Amino acid sequence: MFAKLARTGVLVTSIAIAGCNDSSMKDFAPEANKPLPDKILADMRAKGMVRTSSVMARIFKEEGKLEIWKAKTNGRYDMVASYDICKWSGKLGPKYTEGDRQAPEGFYTVRPSQMNPRSNYHLSFNIGFPNAYDRANGRTGQNLMVHGACSSSGCYSMTDAQIEQIYAFGRDAFQGGQTEFQVEAFPFRMTAANMARYRSDPNYEFWKMLKVGYDNFEITKVPPKVDVCEKRYVFNQVAADGQTFDPTGPCPATMQPDSLKSAYNAYQSTYDAAFNGALKASVPPPKPTIAGIKEASIVSDWSKRRARGERVPIDPPSLNNDGSVTETARMGRIDSPAGRKMAALEAAKAAKQKAEEQRLAAIAAAKQAKEAAKAQALAEKEAAKAAKEAPVATATIAAPTEAAPPAETQAASADESRVTKLKNKLLGMFGG
Repeated sequence: MFAKLARTGVLVTSIAIAGCNDSSMKDFAPEANKPLPDKILADMRAKGMVRTSSVMARIFKEEGKLEIWKAKTNGRYDMVASYDICKWSGKLGPKYTEGDRQAPEGFYTVRPSQMNPRSNYHLSFNIGFPNAYDRANGRTGQNLMVHGACSSSGCYSMTDAQIEQIYAFGRDAFQGGQTEFQVEAFPFRMTAANMARYRSDPNYEFWKMLKVGYDNFEITKVPPKVDVCEKRYVFNQVAADGQTFDPTGPCPATMQPDSLKSAYNAYQSTYDAAFNGALKASVPPPKPTIAGIKEASIVSDWSKRRARGERVPIDPPSLNNDGSVTETARMGRIDSPAGRKMAALEAAKAAKQKAEEQRLAAIAAAKQAKEAAKAQALAEKEAAKAAKEAPVATATIAAPTEAAPPAETQAASADESRVTKLKNKLLGMFGG
């Protein structure tokens, strides 16, 4: 059935085969010319592959895997190598905007010109973000890679030994005549169990769209033909004569052979039953995912401030379900020319501010001392004036318990007493 589909031309892959010219070959060699290990070459031969046959890659974030698939002599693909991703950036979910640190999800195309043997990250290739779907939906970013060095800020990073092999797969396929290969990046393996786990996620509708392409490959084992119309992916569709796919325009009338439709419907029926069963199953909790463009914008602002060398939280901020933002308490700045320049500027600003504070403190202290001296002089002057105006001090005799009459009264009383005594004496003498 699949041989018949291939003959119809419906399953035209995005991995077109054509002759290479000298300029395309010079785009990626000679530095990156390490051959694949003998064991891999032997496995390829055992699976009916040749070293230079067409290649494609699949990436699964949650599982942390990058798979390499190669075409066999019958035209269908089989997996020939699987690598543990050393590090990928961000959370589950697509890349929305420049600086959101998200590793992309979607269907991408790699050509010889995107291979970089002189990468700062050992070896690398640009996956082609933004593609037609990303541009139609206003998503921005650049230089999204699969590379070595195990360091990521929006990329898929491998060890140096891994990227040497992955790079060699692409190089050999280009040497065999392949002009571009497909990279399919998914949040997780799009099984019924995983889709049930993430059915409430804000990215779920986007993932359902990716799953159509995922399913097409699972059914045919041929990379799907990918187009974009109405700002969405469409897979293995052939437009009617004279019509084309406009990423932002309405989708044209399309067709598929009945055999592919039947195979897809059967696959979907099995999936639906498994999905319904998974809704009742006990599964691991979902992993963190990006909460759409709002969180992407928050992280992008953090990235811009970090790139300027500002002190920012060590980790990117996260948007919580209630709309609040979580940031780590530990602060730092990127060690870069911009970071060092910003640190020097901030140090100079801090020193200037400290000097100004010291100057103002000295002025305030001098003013306070002057006012204190003035107050002391005034106090001394007032004290001297008060001393000058005070009366002369005289000796005083303590008053008796009962107040004594005045001296004149005392004298009059004494005379009166003498007269009384004399009168009484005369009266006694004369019998009176």
